[in-house]
Amino acid sequence: MNSKKKLSPKDVLDIKRRLKRGEYQHHIAARFGLNQGRISEIKNGHRFAEIPLPNEDQPDLL
Repeated sequence: MNSKKKLSPKDVLDIKRRLKRGEYQHHIAARFGLNQGRISEIKNGHRFAEIPLPNEDQPDLL
């Protein structure tokens, strides 16, 4: 499951935050130059599950 576009941990956190806010997957995919399927895999934990979305009261660790 290697993607040609490399996402940084900060990118992944941004994607997860956008998903949590309810932004459309195809909008997120366009912003990052990805296929919508990659965003769906992040949302469902098939990719980057090791990068948790911090709680609202916790600062970013990245």
